[in-house]
Amino acid sequence: MGGFEHRSQPLAPRDRYLRRLLAHGGFAALLLGASLLIGVVGYHLTEGLDWLDALLNASMILGGMGPVDPVRSDAGKWFASIYALFSGVMFLVSVGVIFTPMIHRLLHRLHLEDARSR
Repeated sequence: MGGFEHRSQPLAPRDRYLRRLLAHGGFAALLLGASLLIGVVGYHLTEGLDWLDALLNASMILGGMGPVDPVRSDAGKWFASIYALFSGVMFLVSVGVIFTPMIHRLLHRLHLEDARSR
């Protein structure tokens, strides 16, 4: 992911902006995929869930819905608590990563328009 143009530079061309959106979307997908993998392995190891059930539980927590299977072990409860907090933060970080190019472009455009009107 390359840097953004400075406020004194012109607005990035549309193709560069679209590549930037794609790069940021890919990075957000990578973050969410890694987070999902952490959850799957964690549920598998701490609760002894098979891989598919671990995937279901991790997906539901990462998506904000909550677990499907009850957590029975102390290790599983610790993991589920930490993973739920981690998932909430990673979801917000991913949203921020996705929206960063859009917000930057909007603010840059408004700054350019403001500079022209002076």
